[in-house]
Amino acid sequence: MGTLVTLFTTYLKIGFFGFGGGYAMLSLIHSEVVVRNGWLTNGEFADIVAISQMTPGPIAINSATYIGYEVAGVVGSIVATIAVCLPALTLMMLITHYFLRLQNNRFVKGAVAGMRPVVVGMIASAALLLIFPHAEDGRSFIDGWSWAIFGVTLIASARKINPILLILCSGVAGVLIYGL
Repeated sequence: MGTLVTLFTTYLKIGFFGFGGGYAMLSLIHSEVVVRNGWLTNGEFADIVAISQMTPGPIAINSATYIGYEVAGVVGSIVATIAVCLPALTLMMLITHYFLRLQNNRFVKGAVAGMRPVVVGMIASAALLLIFPHAEDGRSFIDGWSWAIFGVTLIASARKINPILLILCSGVAGVLIYGL
């Protein structure tokens, strides 16, 4: 029961303070799941991020579902998913009700403008976390092939290649490089 309560409060916190969407939430999720609670290793966390990115739905919800399952089975999966969704659902219902009336308020405009750089910073932090992850023995688990796939994907993304095609090609490259 204590694990379910911890899982619920952890994901409730992630849901409340995960401003800026999935990528911005990654550093907070990592801090709670890997550093604070030790439910996953850095390598497992990076795998979850990759899987969550490839499956339909928001990354925070996908990762909550998976991590909840890893920690406490099906019930843990349900608890973590509900907990991460509850704050957004509650806040969106309140914001939707009041935002139309307050959208031109100078304080609301100022608050939104002040949050934009924080979101960009959190996304950058998550990107750095994924680019420079470290295994438990202090070595990076990203090898030269991973950097090559990253570089090709980055260039292809900049050239507006379809993201679905990039994911499929990266998966095929992974099978050819690591699976054979």
